[in-house]
Amino acid sequence: MKVMVDNDLPPRLATALHLIFEPDGDEIVSLREKFGRANLKDEEWIRALGQEGRWAVLSADRRIAKQRPSRELFIGAGLIGFFFPPSLQKEALNRQAARLLLLWPSIRDQVRLNANGCFEIPANGARFRTIGR
Repeated sequence: MKVMVDNDLPPRLATALHLIFEPDGDEIVSLREKFGRANLKDEEWIRALGQEGRWAVLSADRRIAKQRPSRELFIGAGLIGFFFPPSLQKEALNRQAARLLLLWPSIRDQVRLNANGCFEIPANGARFRTIGR
């Protein structure tokens, strides 16, 4: 599974997840690491990942999942997004990372089962809610 961590989350989150899950075949990179710079517009990285195919995205920028034309571009590019709810955005990085570690098998399943989509990372439980439909 290939996962890019958007700029609104710390790049060190991508590094930590990569160190943990790379032995299982997962590739997790920050936007800055993937593209060599941090100031890319959403449209640029969405198109680039879409052209490569089969990317998932971790983000706290729910605007991408909710507002046109970003959502249409994201879905049309064949990306699968996992977006932090406001309650999880307020948590410390260690709690955000812990939540992702617990949900990683379910995140893998969502990526395997869906061609595209925008999902909210559950603050509790394990059910992903679709955003923006």
